[in-house]
Amino acid sequence: MSGIFITFEGIEGSGKSTLLYNVAAALRRSGRDPLMTREPGGTSLGLALRKVLLNPEMEKIGSMAELMLFAADRAQHVAEVILPALETGQILLCDRYSDATIAYQGYGRGIPLDVITAVDRQARGTAEPHMTVLLDLPVDTGLTRARTRNDETSDSSESRIDEEEMAFHRKVREGYLALAHEEPERFLVLDAREVPDRLEEQVMDEFRSRFPDVI
Repeated sequence: MSGIFITFEGIEGSGKSTLLYNVAAALRRSGRDPLMTREPGGTSLGLALRKVLLNPEMEKIGSMAELMLFAADRAQHVAEVILPALETGQILLCDRYSDATIAYQGYGRGIPLDVITAVDRQARGTAEPHMTVLLDLPVDTGLTRARTRNDETSDSSESRIDEEEMAFHRKVREGYLALAHEEPERFLVLDAREVPDRLEEQVMDEFRSRFPDVI
């Protein structure tokens, strides 16, 4: 595969989606045309699964069922979007990927990590990120941001995860930081409390350092 695969991760309210869009705009200014995608929801099947997985009315979804639904989204996403993009040399920016499954369903829900890893391996095959941007911030700050956003937009249709208890989100953050500690060569950990322009600058500096022949 000749493309570049960058994922953006973080707890609720970390600002990863905003950062992804800002980085995409910066890459366009540099003459590149990145493909933006997300999980869940990067395909038609993924959009349908997203409506189930993030809907607060679906709070009774069991942990293992939740894992399998995310895996189904990923398997379709990899086959339909990610692998074709990488094989044609595109820069691919993805909002959440395998690390989210380990952090949320593994550390957060308590599913054994070897189970998570086995399921995820089947779903994603050979599609592994070249770089992962992790936006880290205190859980209370992130949840305040996320819940304020939902109130301001009067849209709670994707708030199922936001509404989990604080202890759950703390475990998720711990999971992300553990992953970053295990793979420092892949992860770029940023303080999500920084202003958006500074976060974009840090990602682009790292991008140029890692992929000097691209921009």
